[in-house]
Amino acid sequence: MTSSSPSGTPVLLVGVDFGLPHFDGELEELGLLSETAGMNPVARLTCKRKAPDAALFVGSGKADEIRMLAQMHGAVEVLFDQALSPAQQRNLERHLELPVNDRTLLILEIFAQRARSHEGKLQVELAKLQYVSTRLVRRWSHLERQTGGIGARGGPGEKQIELDRRMISDAIQRTRERLVKVKRQRSTQRRQRERRDTFNISLVGYTNAGKSTLFNAMVKARAYAADQLFATLDTTTRQLYLGDAGRSVSLSDTVGFIRDLPHGLVDAFQATLQEAVDADLLLHVVDASNAGFPEQMAQVQKVLHEIGAADIPQLLVFNKLDSLSGEQRPPSLQDQYEVGGRMFPRLFVSARSGEGLPALRSALSSTVLAAQGGMTPDSAVELPGPAH
Repeated sequence: MTSSSPSGTPVLLVGVDFGLPHFDGELEELGLLSETAGMNPVARLTCKRKAPDAALFVGSGKADEIRMLAQMHGAVEVLFDQALSPAQQRNLERHLELPVNDRTLLILEIFAQRARSHEGKLQVELAKLQYVSTRLVRRWSHLERQTGGIGARGGPGEKQIELDRRMISDAIQRTRERLVKVKRQRSTQRRQRERRDTFNISLVGYTNAGKSTLFNAMVKARAYAADQLFATLDTTTRQLYLGDAGRSVSLSDTVGFIRDLPHGLVDAFQATLQEAVDADLLLHVVDASNAGFPEQMAQVQKVLHEIGAADIPQLLVFNKLDSLSGEQRPPSLQDQYEVGGRMFPRLFVSARSGEGLPALRSALSSTVLAAQGGMTPDSAVELPGPAH
């Protein structure tokens, strides 16, 4: 349990260890998510269970402990690192007498704050509508069914909930239709790029791996980059000139991935992530300074598989080389690395200092030239000799 300096809405973070390998015992990522959303994590609590409690997720004894800890630290909201069912969320709020939210809603709220483009806003709107539609019982608890006459059930409350369900269902349908139109427009733009014989490269990676900083360093763009989760939500595409190849390629910066990304967001962001699906090469950007990078890489590969981009050739770019101490620095800045049973070429770079970027440009040029010659991009990424 830890406290932090006051700024933003004071919240209590709760994580439950069910024995899964990716459990974040320090709740570090949930803390970063809450800070990104403008909250202040004032205390953290973790516990172990074999399975979730059907009613309260953590059980009544632990729920009492959460309530006392929240009162002690002045927390006005409780955030869970796992997804809660609508019933668990409702029961916890009644037991704790505090608002309770989960990781899913927190990510949705951050996306809602950060979306800038028309498409991004539509995608977030759809995901939030889908989330809220499963929680109408909670949102409209003041409209619970009222008793009519003897042996009769129903009344205005039930009708109101049915009306709300129908309104949300209609809103979901309208939003989906608008997204289909946007997706069609993007598809037209992609076909125009293909007719111009454009080689498409997409930056993918775990959130806060430094994709936008690398993007800016390579194309001298001004895409928003910050040391926080989900700094970039909307895909940005620029032309990148590769002198060794004597031509330009299309480089796209995409939304960062994260563990337990809500399924609604994976579905809703299909249009944005389509840039990755249609790429000729993926630059998988990894935060080399993060001790948990293998798990983060696995999560990225999982999402790539979900969106149908798992078979696209990848070049691993281990970023933040400048954050590694002398003994942590690799003996060679270029080698091969295994991910999920597959070997990928890997380069170490620092998007901030520029170290390793010339070698990255050289590798991209080799890939493009090989593609023009009819080789596959995988065989094209033959890295230059060792660089130290």
